[in-house]
Formats: sequence, structure tokens, C-alpha cells
Amino acid sequence: MLRWLIGGGREPQGLAEKSPLQTIGEEQTQNPYTELLVLKAHHDIVRFLVRLDDCRFASAGDDGLVVIWNAQTGEKLLELNGHTQKITAITTIPSLEACEEKNQLILTASADRTVILWNCDSGRQVQKISCFQSTVKCLTVLQRLDVWLSGGNDLCVWNRKLDLLCKTSHLSDTGISALIEIPKNCVVAAVGKELIIFRLVAPTEGSLEWDILEVKRLLDHQDNILSLANVNDLNFVTGSHVGELIIWNILDWTVQACERNFWDPSPQLDTQQEIKLCQKPNDISIHHFTWDEENVFAAVGRGLYVYNLQMKRVTACQKTAHDSVVLHVARLPDRQLISCSEDGSVRIWELREKPQLAAEPVPTGFFNMWGFGRVNKQASQPVKKQQENATSCLLELVGDLIGHSSSVEMFLYFEDHGLVTCSADHLIILWKNGERESGLRSLKLFQKLEENDIYLRSLLLRK
Repeated sequence: MLRWLIGGGREPQGLAEKSPLQTIGEEQTQNPYTELLVLKAHHDIVRFLVRLDDCRFASAGDDGLVVIWNAQTGEKLLELNGHTQKITAITTIPSLEACEEKNQLILTASADRTVILWNCDSGRQVQKISCFQSTVKCLTVLQRLDVWLSGGNDLCVWNRKLDLLCKTSHLSDTGISALIEIPKNCVVAAVGKELIIFRLVAPTEGSLEWDILEVKRLLDHQDNILSLANVNDLNFVTGSHVGELIIWNILDWTVQACERNFWDPSPQLDTQQEIKLCQKPNDISIHHFTWDEENVFAAVGRGLYVYNLQMKRVTACQKTAHDSVVLHVARLPDRQLISCSEDGSVRIWELREKPQLAAEPVPTGFFNMWGFGRVNKQASQPVKKQQENATSCLLELVGDLIGHSSSVEMFLYFEDHGLVTCSADHLIILWKNGERESGLRSLKLFQKLEENDIYLRSLLLRK
């Protein structure tokens, strides 16, 4: 069911007095998303969105449904029923280049301990695996090896026909929370606060069987790892529940840079203000990353941080980007970022150069969000040192998309069709560029009038 609404953002009431949250008024001149379509098909929290091609995407959530949508019109194309419990992971499987039939396939994992392979063009359930001993929490396709991996309490390797090739022993009751591919036929699995490097061994003349070997365990994190992502050909990045960000060398798995924030556990608090250091861990947990050639953009608690890979420091931050935990962040064109939060908001930011009038030191510790505490011994260091640690950019709020009534889980960006967001309110919203849509409607109207004019002329000529 579709509902068409037109409107910009609004300034949240009463926030100016309650928090340092940056707000924006009704006139959002740099926010192009002034029209929206509300898409209704799910009956529970919608947690996942995955892009299928330039004009289609799939949604999935706690109702166990997978829905295929047209990103241009918002039309529901297919509804895939097969799981009996919430969906826990979803990914696409690219078609083989040698295959004449270019079917779009997706894999979905569920809390019902099954994985299903779907044909997104026909809606047909290709095959279902029901042999898992635990819930699969992540799925990763290794296109070069033409296999895919499922991560739960163990790590399994499968081929395209859904044959089990090999698996590890039981790793942990908490299971694998994230999984990425790295060079040398290796993968990195986040298991609690550990990173485990596995190497896949493909069949050879001497051995016809696949194998998966544990190569190394990285124990540098002090709490559970929440986010894991490839940044470029040289690095991958991890973020933890207590605000640790670590940049790793993708080839030898050594730490290239590390930024941490620890609050002082000492009970000797000098002022009432310092009691605020006892924040909930969620206030500094790192839930998601995005990146470009120069920076890693981190969703940290309620804030956004820009970490420059070459300079190995924060170059911009918005400590209170949202009223609640930021769940997802992504890049948009023209140096823009988009973020969504548990507070139901979706916000657009622009990364700008900061005027060089006065240097603003970055707080000691990467994610020292509070800006108070004990006197820093480094405060007496030369001004030159402070300038080296100064933020050189700022994140300016340019758009506030108000539409969801509950936590916004994630989003997708389509260059030609706008933004797609999904939420705990069971809704999906397709945000449209109002100026572009108005132009398209006008073009269609003129084309229709021209067609009618040609038709009338042809009737007159017949007479």
C-alpha cells in the first residue's frame, strides 16, 4: 500500500533546551528530499535493505518476510514467504558470467535456523538448508572462489548449489557477529571481543576436499566487536562496544592505528559534573562505519566522527548528531553523509572545511564526548601541538527527514531514485528529490499532451 506525502523537515520541539542537538528549521534549502512514498508490507520491525540492481531492492525483518520493491515507483513486486521466525542476515549472490540465464539470487538466514536461496526475478524458493545447530547471524559471498560462508556458532563454507564444503568446530555460544573477506583466501570473523583469521583451502590435485583453517586470533579489543568493514586494499577497521576503533593492515593483520576512549573508573570524582562520566556503554559504542579514499566515518553512540586514515586522527566530529544511538551511516555525493538513529530521525550532513580563525583541539582520546573531567597534563604543551590535534573540518546539518515514528534501522541510496529507509515502525519510506520528481511529472504531462495532439491530428486527416 502506497501513500504519497509532500513536505520538508521540522525542528524537533523542545530539544534546544534539553540537549546540544543541532537543529534545522523548515527551510531546508540544501535538502532535496521533499517528497516521500510510504511503503507498507511488513508486520514487524524492518531491519534489512539490500540493493538488487539499479531499480530494485529487497527488505526483510522480524516478520520473516522478504519483499522485493521497485525503487522508482515504490511498487511491491514480490513477497517471499519461507521463514517462520525473524530474518537475521541477507545478501545477494551475483550471477555467473558464464551463465546465460542472469537470475538475481539472494540468501536469507533466519532465527528458525534455516537459510533460503531465492530467485528474485520469479520469487521462487530455489533451495532451503535446515541443518544448522544455531542461528546464522551473517552471510558473506566470496565471488572469486564462487563460495559463500555462513556464520553462527561455527563457520560453514558452501558452494552455489548449497552443498556444505567444510566447517569449523564450535567457536562460541555468542556466535560470529560479523564477517568480511580479505586477501590470500582469508576471512576475518568477529567473535565476541576477538577477531579470528581463517584461511580457505581450495581443492588441489593432492586433495579434492575444501578445508578451512584457523590462522590467528587478534585480541586487541577489550569488549565485544560490533562493527567490522573493509576500508580499502590496505586496511580493514573494527569498532567495539566501548568505543575502540582499530585500523588493521589487511595483509599481515597488524594494528596500523588505534583510538580508544576510557572513562576513569576511579571513585575520586572532584565535581558533580564528573559523575556524568558514568554513561551507558551505548553512548560510545561503534555500531557502523562507512569510508572513502581518505576517511573512515564512524557512528559512535549518538555522534558521528570523521577519522583521517593518513593523518591517523579525527578531523571532524558531531558529538550529538542524534538524540539516541546512531545505527547506520553512509556517504552521499558532494561530501555529504546520511545517518539514522534509534530516535527515529534521518539526518543529512555536509563535510566542510573549518575556518582557520581559531584552532579547536580534539578531546584527548578519540571519543571523549563529554568535554570535562580531570585536568589534562597535556594542556601545558606548546600551542603547536594543540594545532596539530585540531579538527580541520566540521559536519554541518543540511537536512532532517521526519517520517518514521520509531527507530530507523538502515537505509539505501539510489542515484536516480532517492533514499530508502526502514524502521521499527514496520514501514519503509522512499524519499524523493522533489525538484526532480516535479520535473519528471511535467515531462510526462507534456509527452501525454503531445501524444493526444498527434492523435487528434491523425483523426482530422482521416476525415
